[in-house]
Amino acid sequence: MKKRVALYLQDAHDLRDGLEYAKYAEEKGFEAIWQAESRLVRDAIVPMAAYAAVTEKIVVGSGVINNWTRNIGLLASTFLTLDDLAKDRIICGIGAWWDPLAKNVGINRKKPLTAMKETVLILRRLLAMERVTFHGEFINVDEIELDVVHGRTEPRNVPIYIGATGNKMMQLCAEIADGVVLNYCVPPEYNEKAMDLLSKGAKKAGKTIDDIDRPQLIVCSVDNDHDKAIDSTRELLTQYLAQQPHIAKASGVSMDVVAEIQSILGWPATHEEIQKAKHLVPEDLIYRITASGTPEEAKAKVNEYIKNGCTCPILYPVGGNVKLLINTFA
Repeated sequence: MKKRVALYLQDAHDLRDGLEYAKYAEEKGFEAIWQAESRLVRDAIVPMAAYAAVTEKIVVGSGVINNWTRNIGLLASTFLTLDDLAKDRIICGIGAWWDPLAKNVGINRKKPLTAMKETVLILRRLLAMERVTFHGEFINVDEIELDVVHGRTEPRNVPIYIGATGNKMMQLCAEIADGVVLNYCVPPEYNEKAMDLLSKGAKKAGKTIDDIDRPQLIVCSVDNDHDKAIDSTRELLTQYLAQQPHIAKASGVSMDVVAEIQSILGWPATHEEIQKAKHLVPEDLIYRITASGTPEEAKAKVNEYIKNGCTCPILYPVGGNVKLLINTFA
């Protein structure tokens, strides 16, 4: 069986370099490239279109957009458009976003499960080219459809994956989505609980866990210099532990450590603040929740996630040598 592997890009690289990485990953047999959309920095849709335009086979996914800031009609037409560009090569990865960022831009993430369920169900119906009337708690639409006049009018094959962290969202994902994007900065054994939750959700919908694709984001710092790889990861974790406390909680990180890092980092964090706080990240945490080190060390760690239920590692390159990472997992 062919080993599956995917690449994850966020905002650490020049966007035009990202196009080269997409082409190189395709050349080296990677099955997908996922574009992040998290902080108020790089939107996912524009890079996705760019990656799709310069490649021929590789799947392009959003990893992940949120379900609060795009009207359901716009969301559906956006993924219709991406599928026009790269037929059968687009995945809609969607998540519930996180506070304090959502709160700071005026979004009240009440009833996140209900909001996600409505979004996924109506998005799927619209991409199936149905005419939809629906009145829920979050989505209210009357007689809307993707009214294609010029172009393909058949239902679109755009799988929907939920980026789930919490227990209830994990179960819901197995019920209503095609796959789950398992979170990063968690130890491999985190997946044991995730597999149990996914199995329960799948059973509720008359499915099994094998019906749910389970790619997983994995922070991966690869360098022939072991210490350099570890230091690159330390800088990344400094920022993530401070700004995404839900990930810190899932990682089992002491909230005292998180609070101390948060006291140093502003928002947005500066390079100087990250350098000042990075010593607070315990080295054993780097080894526990990331795949960092030499190529052989990184591959061994990624295999631990696969053994624990990940169907396709989505490698988040940290440090400057993205092509070394691609070559390592080619």
